[in-house]
Amino acid sequence: MYYGEKRIEQPLRWAMAGGGRGSQIGYIHRSAALRDFNFELVAGAFDIDPERGRDFGSMLHVDPDRCYPDYKTMFDEESRRPDGIQAVSVATPNGTHFEITKAALNAGLHVVCEKPLCFTTEEARELEALAAEKNRVVGVTYGYAGHQMIEEARRLIQEGVLGEIRIVNMQFSHGFHNAAVENTTASTKWRVDPKVAGPSYVLGDLGTHPLYLSEVMLPNLKVKRLMCSRQSFVKSRAPLEDNSMTVMEYDNGAVGYVWSCCVNCGSMHGQKIRVIGEKASLEWWDEHPNQLTLEVQGEPVRILERGMGYLEPSALSDDRIGAGHPEGLFEAWSNLYSRFACAMDAADRGEAVEFWYPDIHAGAEGVRWVEDCVRSADNGAVWVDCQ
Repeated sequence: MYYGEKRIEQPLRWAMAGGGRGSQIGYIHRSAALRDFNFELVAGAFDIDPERGRDFGSMLHVDPDRCYPDYKTMFDEESRRPDGIQAVSVATPNGTHFEITKAALNAGLHVVCEKPLCFTTEEARELEALAAEKNRVVGVTYGYAGHQMIEEARRLIQEGVLGEIRIVNMQFSHGFHNAAVENTTASTKWRVDPKVAGPSYVLGDLGTHPLYLSEVMLPNLKVKRLMCSRQSFVKSRAPLEDNSMTVMEYDNGAVGYVWSCCVNCGSMHGQKIRVIGEKASLEWWDEHPNQLTLEVQGEPVRILERGMGYLEPSALSDDRIGAGHPEGLFEAWSNLYSRFACAMDAADRGEAVEFWYPDIHAGAEGVRWVEDCVRSADNGAVWVDCQ
């Protein structure tokens, strides 16, 4: 169990690009980063409007002199300070992620970036090479991966409880955008604008989340080829999709399915992953994140509970309150930010890390998957080989 004791010697001096007043995800970044004293918020370029950003920063107890009008000014000014920032979180619209992350790496900073990391595989490779050259950590906020039961699922699969994996069934399918809500909601409007959101909507915004969960649970399973179909049921969103189905073939002969959707009327969140093996299956649903269902053929269904002593020690190490009490998304994000901090600290000391976290390679894989899906869908839902 985690008791809040320090995991790195000194908190990392940290800033945010974006995440200001009205941001959907700014608060959870700050809550996760600051909870365990691994980061200290000392600067920010919180808003495209400098005055609004400065006012917001002051409400977070950030020195007004360190509330900057834009990320370029922030990186430049902070580099001149003996107590300048060491890391930055990028919580801006998709179209800015590549340029801000690249600038941060060139400034010698560690980065936590919202997904997608960028728009193209070529850009992702450039960022991977730059991060390696600068020896900087880039974490990507696949926040659901921080739930304890994801680690337990990984362990059960690695120990062969399921046997050979046959099917991976994934979905992230909610109903909140069944109509053109972007006409009245600014935080949704940019998500359906290709110039800002990139080549996809629900594939990149939703589908990559359960896809990454599958990568954590099944790190040795690689997608060989895929076929994707996508639709824009709200016609004004075209060419971006609000519904998509992707069929995948893995290198071991298994198959996978990803349903990405924001028009599933009545569904609150609808993110699930079910892994089916030759002997047993397991399922995790993010609306019930404290439980993992294990179904062994011919035996009663088992519901494994977060925080219990029968779980793997690596899963229990992320426990924050003990069994019985519900934990949620804020705790999951905090677990990931703790991993990011430990990875950044290790990089600064020239040490390797032996634990997983959603790193720059995970971000690049998500970009590649979306690119392949769009290529398949836009060519008539054909099979495409995955690199």
